[in-house]
Amino acid sequence: MNNIDAVFESYLARLNFCPLCNHAINAVSNLYTFKGLVLIPVLWWLWCRADERREWTRQIVIATILSGILALFIGRVLADFLPFRARPINTPELHQHFASILHQESVLPTWSSFPSDHAMLWMSVAVGIFIISRRVGVLALLYTAIFICVPRAYLGIHYPTDLLAGALIGIVITYGMTRDSIRNLYAPTVLRWMERYPGLSAMLAFVLCLELVTQFDELRQFASSVYKIL
Repeated sequence: MNNIDAVFESYLARLNFCPLCNHAINAVSNLYTFKGLVLIPVLWWLWCRADERREWTRQIVIATILSGILALFIGRVLADFLPFRARPINTPELHQHFASILHQESVLPTWSSFPSDHAMLWMSVAVGIFIISRRVGVLALLYTAIFICVPRAYLGIHYPTDLLAGALIGIVITYGMTRDSIRNLYAPTVLRWMERYPGLSAMLAFVLCLELVTQFDELRQFASSVYKIL
């Protein structure tokens, strides 16, 4: 463990919030309501908002959603191929007590801590919101940092560098996917298809956004179980 992680984890583990506060922090970290169900509806609002840059806005929304999917995929690849890193809460050598209740989940000890897929996905989405609207985007970035990233460090689910690396990768992905030279390769085509088939595209968009909200958890767990069998 590097010095940055050692200092921050030692400090966070010494924090002594009340049981009710710890329960609330666990809820914020666990429940989809406080993650995807905050940021994804903002993208829908931006999509439906009428302004003079409506087509450009919708292209950025498309690029942001695709960036989120790409961030999850890259995060999973990195976690599988980089050296395994145990989560703080599953590392007895730290001799730290965390307020997390997530250690009861069987999947966490088998998933590498680095990088944080939560930070990658939601920082990616927040940056997309920021590109469309600076004012709303700043709130989205702050929300992602305070309500998604920090609780995961406090609860011992991730080291701070896991979250910083994940956030940086998510930012880079969305920044790249929304550049004109890259976005114009796919976003106008997708937008024209959606306008031609509004019913079908709305249905698919709902399903896709639902999976983003849940971070494809069920599909990833199913794929993981099949991989273990094979």
